[in-house]
Amino acid sequence: MRIVSMLPGATEMVYLLGLGEQLYGVSHECDYPLAARTKRKVTRSPFDSHSLSSAEIDQIVTQTLAEGRELYHVDAEVLGELRPDLVLTQGLCDVCAVSVRAVKSSLSTCPTVLSLDAGSVEEVLSDIQRVAAAAGVSESGVEVTRELRVRLASVRRGTAGLPPRKVVCLEWLDPLYNAGHWVPEMVEIAGGVEMLSRKGAHSRRLEWNQVVEAAPNVLLLMPCGFGPHRSLEELRLLRRLPGWEDLPAVREGEVWAVDSNSYFSRPGPRLIDGVELTARILHPDRFGAPEPSAAMRATETTAGR
Repeated sequence: MRIVSMLPGATEMVYLLGLGEQLYGVSHECDYPLAARTKRKVTRSPFDSHSLSSAEIDQIVTQTLAEGRELYHVDAEVLGELRPDLVLTQGLCDVCAVSVRAVKSSLSTCPTVLSLDAGSVEEVLSDIQRVAAAAGVSESGVEVTRELRVRLASVRRGTAGLPPRKVVCLEWLDPLYNAGHWVPEMVEIAGGVEMLSRKGAHSRRLEWNQVVEAAPNVLLLMPCGFGPHRSLEELRLLRRLPGWEDLPAVREGEVWAVDSNSYFSRPGPRLIDGVELTARILHPDRFGAPEPSAAMRATETTAGR
């Protein structure tokens, strides 16, 4: 079996299933586990997000999609050389990864193309089993998803009877977007209620007054593709907005920048780590404090700096 993954979350599934040696190509964003970085890249991005502001990234994405162009490029030559039997892709979000139509139009052979379009935690677990079945390791898929469900059940037991905390998760800061799809469900399992999004719904643009009116006790900054340090750099975009210092989350020192790239943005097995991380943020007395590498408290907000 020769596998090519166009999706970071799918790449993580492949390794979780013990299929790393059968993975021959990955997208330019597939960076976990470390072994994935050694695989041949079959996609590329026309811009470097590390050198651009959030507003500049949004402008490029919006203009590209409005013109009907693909945001990411598939290297058809490399893809042809790899001769995959199974290609893992997605059709859920053209902003997050290369689209399934771009993949199919770049294929010179006829491999199995599996589109992973999960919109919930349970659907992500089902996708792991779909990948396992397509790769001929169905039993491994059942086993690993059982283990992940055990971890989810443990968090649910830990939050049983606790009053849910009011949470707002921001997937982008300039302009503002809420965090949709599986994130509200993750918050719910972790003992909170996401005030500005519904389980399974797409992310959507917000007005700042909606955040102020929601009055969250906890504000989670999770810009798509960013780690906690980059997210904290973006905090200045919010601190200048009216009503910022009046937010309960700011007054109580509960503004957090999380490692979105690892635990929230990618529909893969590490979403379960994200649920456990969220539970630690919302209920540290019950679950313990989060690791600083995964979540950083924006303590400077309480000092008014």
